[in-house]
Amino acid sequence: MTRRIGTWCRGGHLVAALVGAIVVLSGWLSGPASAGSAREIDTSVDEALVRFEKEVKDGKIFLESSKGVLVFPSVLKGGLGIGAEEGEGALRIAGKTVDYYSTAAASIGLQAGGQVKTVFVVFLEEGALKRFRESEGWKAGVDGSIALVTLGAGGAIDTETLKDPIVGFVFGQKGLMYNLTFEVTRFTKLDMR
Repeated sequence: MTRRIGTWCRGGHLVAALVGAIVVLSGWLSGPASAGSAREIDTSVDEALVRFEKEVKDGKIFLESSKGVLVFPSVLKGGLGIGAEEGEGALRIAGKTVDYYSTAAASIGLQAGGQVKTVFVVFLEEGALKRFRESEGWKAGVDGSIALVTLGAGGAIDTETLKDPIVGFVFGQKGLMYNLTFEVTRFTKLDMR
């Protein structure tokens, strides 16, 4: 066993893993930088909404009937043992951007590499939207919960999940992703003025 650990250390694997973890954690702990301008974020949100409406049956009608939708067009996830994800997006009410937000989460476990996903958080009740907007930093699982939506036959929304005040959709490169959780995800309002 000592020989294996020694070989692993000499090969630089342990050092690489530690450096990778430090880089990922430092980016997550310092919070996302406002890399995108409001215009860039809005353009990306528009593109993400077009994709949503194409992939979800009656998606446009669903979003129009909601109280608001928070869209993160590109949430980047990466790590080696310790993972982090972050992204920037916009909260739209009645089709107009009212605020900009960042999202961040961390995870520990078997993971390596990176992934990009698009996240939609849909507010179905006015009270839930109000509490979200009034918070300094809203954390899923603490300040409220987000039910992950599944799609039924023909891309229709599973109406069972629509009983929750806040629902979420996560799209990867191959479409809607199901076996995820929003727990420990934090949403923070950005000052984009």
